[in-house]
Amino acid sequence: MAHNLDKYFETVLKITKEAGKIIRQRIWDVKTVQTKSSAIDFVTEVDQQVEKFIIDDITSHFPDHKFIGEESSAEGHKITLTDDPTWIIDPIDGTMNFVHGYPNICISIGLLVNKVTEIGIIYNPVLEQLFTARKGQGAFYNDKPIHVSGKKVISEALLAMEFGSSRDPEKMRVVQENVKILYPLAHGMRSVGSAALNMANVALGGIDGYFEMGIHAWDMAAGDIIVREAGGVVIDPTGSPFDLMSGKVLCAASLELAQQLSATVKQYTPSRDN
Repeated sequence: MAHNLDKYFETVLKITKEAGKIIRQRIWDVKTVQTKSSAIDFVTEVDQQVEKFIIDDITSHFPDHKFIGEESSAEGHKITLTDDPTWIIDPIDGTMNFVHGYPNICISIGLLVNKVTEIGIIYNPVLEQLFTARKGQGAFYNDKPIHVSGKKVISEALLAMEFGSSRDPEKMRVVQENVKILYPLAHGMRSVGSAALNMANVALGGIDGYFEMGIHAWDMAAGDIIVREAGGVVIDPTGSPFDLMSGKVLCAASLELAQQLSATVKQYTPSRDN
């Protein structure tokens, strides 16, 4: 079956921007907050509203397409990745930030066809930051081409990592150990509170390396192709090939930096998405 990827991209980019208006209108409002896997793993009514808006609108254009969404998955919908065109959606990556009105948030949408990522869109509607990539066509920030920094060693790198919403003692121990290990070695460390934005910033060249263990496919699907199309490297933190369903990622501005980070960080193995 032939797929009109140009049409898919143009249509869903418009839908993403429309969905962004909902977030922009609500960022500083009082939210209705519920918890999911832990006391600080939040979902708001806006997360659910935005995901429904995106899925319903895409379905109206492409009724045979499939979806993997953060909020529908949280409600118990089984995660199954087939060869069908599948949109992997995080309606608000950085929900904790959104709850507090901290504007580092984004919509993250990736399209996989035959289990290969073809399209990535990361959009921060509050700060008007738009990152996009198409397979084989490069990566863009607000329609301008972007490229990773090319840094090759930790000692010259600005690194990003997240603390996450899990309160699993082993996960917290590994996160704390990695801060202790990397903080003295790197130029600096950052935590913006959004996996997708961390990956986008690696693509932009503003961050040189980022890793996280304990996230999900919807956090990484768009960022994966955006980093790779910007000339970066995306692998498993162990050094193995990247697996979208593994719950972990390491991306960097060069293979040398990715391998050095992989050999340096302490590992944690989260549960898989499938």
